[in-house]
Amino acid sequence: MTGVMRATWADIPHSGGWAAVEEVAKGWSSDKKYRITTKEGQRLLLRISGGEQYQAKKKEYEIIQKFGALGFPMSAPAGFGLCDGGKRVYMLLAWVEGRDLEAVLPGLPESEQYRLGREAGRILRLIHSLPVAAADVPAETKKAKKLAQLARYESSRLRQEGDQAPLRYVRENIDWIWRLPPAYLHGDYHPGNLIYRDDGSIGVIDFNRWEVGDPYEEFYKLESFGIECSVPYCVGQIDAYFDGPAPEDFWRALAVYAAHAAVHSIQWAKKFGPEEVDAMAARYRRAMDSYDGFRRIVPRWYTDKWSRDFHPRTGFAEADRSICFRKDL
Repeated sequence: MTGVMRATWADIPHSGGWAAVEEVAKGWSSDKKYRITTKEGQRLLLRISGGEQYQAKKKEYEIIQKFGALGFPMSAPAGFGLCDGGKRVYMLLAWVEGRDLEAVLPGLPESEQYRLGREAGRILRLIHSLPVAAADVPAETKKAKKLAQLARYESSRLRQEGDQAPLRYVRENIDWIWRLPPAYLHGDYHPGNLIYRDDGSIGVIDFNRWEVGDPYEEFYKLESFGIECSVPYCVGQIDAYFDGPAPEDFWRALAVYAAHAAVHSIQWAKKFGPEEVDAMAARYRRAMDSYDGFRRIVPRWYTDKWSRDFHPRTGFAEADRSICFRKDL
């Protein structure tokens, strides 16, 4: 640990017992992140933010404490407060041992990918089951915000071929979102924020984008990021979340979120440079294909291929049957 680190974090409780500090560069957050190894061999995640974020980070820590009480593996709370003479906020969390799920999934059998998706779906349903404090319920829905984001995209120089279809779809179907009672959301739930543990279970990390809102919004990143590494995982997450067939209102709401993200994400990525804009444009084209130019509400990649063979107690009796897309919605 450098002298600067010692001076900056000297007022973090028990920092004198740290044996090693390694910066963690992964993720989109503005927080500085470090993996801490204590002299006893324990590993922790340290997040450092500006002192002006104290109230927001304090609330985030309280929400993480709520999630921690649910009993699933996660980056559980281990400490919070001010450091660097009050100029910065620190948050200590348990380090979830394992490998990034998004890196592991493509190399697993499809049946295992689906099983992990089902585990992720059960955890997500548990998160959404938390009672929401009245003070945390937003005064307004996101409908106006999302329409304003579409308008900004339309006035940009990043317009994509055929984008009138998703723009029209969102505007004509915006009232399908925010129909459910608000729930606590992870806010960024996809394989990049899940850990594949040595025992084959899933650990959840990165709760810094938590919010209270429409539970169905939590699923749009399956289209944005999830299907890039594993379609069976994505199908499994949906299947287990509903513990049966997903209702029509879910598919209609998800299509709105997918259409909105397909175009808005291109504008959003501009601040990260042309490579990220190109990546989001590629995801736009994929979403257009998944939803057939938003003429369908169930994406092409959703299938009952794996659910037909899955048995909760015994696993899979058979695997890798021919794909069969749902056409009933």
